[in-house]
Amino acid sequence: RVDVNHFRLSIHLLIAFVITALILWNYFNLNINRNFNEKFNYSVIFIFLLLVFIQITIGAFVSGMDAGQIYNSWPLMGLSYFPDDNKIINIFKLSAFSDPSLVQFMHRNIAYLILIFYLIILIKIYNKKLINLYFAINIVGIILFVQIILGIFTLLYGAQILLASMHQISSIFLVSSSVYLLYLNSKSN
Repeated sequence: RVDVNHFRLSIHLLIAFVITALILWNYFNLNINRNFNEKFNYSVIFIFLLLVFIQITIGAFVSGMDAGQIYNSWPLMGLSYFPDDNKIINIFKLSAFSDPSLVQFMHRNIAYLILIFYLIILIKIYNKKLINLYFAINIVGIILFVQIILGIFTLLYGAQILLASMHQISSIFLVSSSVYLLYLNSKSN
């Protein structure tokens, strides 16, 4: 068998991403100077990174259940915003994590939430003129934009392996850049 339970797949992937984030954090600790006074709210950046990790987990559910091969339209799922084959009440049940159309719905909407959260952080960083964070927040934005575009194309083209792989690989860059932004906003030793 080449398939695996989507819960096991997500745990495996999440552990790999946590290990990658910890390695990056230690690398940054050894090589990046963050001795500047003005920083952004660490908790807000941490919540952003947490949302990215949640999105990766739901993305593993999408991948494990081949949920990207249904509802190959965007921005609607078929003819409506919510999947045609489901009821809204089902999103509040634990079984929603095993329903391909609901998992795809969650993955789409968490992406929108991450984008909105990012834009709020971006605007606040630029309004406060936190020049030391411009590069990091711009890198996160570029990678987030690429990730969203790849996600949409992956969906529209029925989760073809090349696009799906590029979408998954770019998530590594999104986590890495988000860890960098978080690191820059952490307390100096």
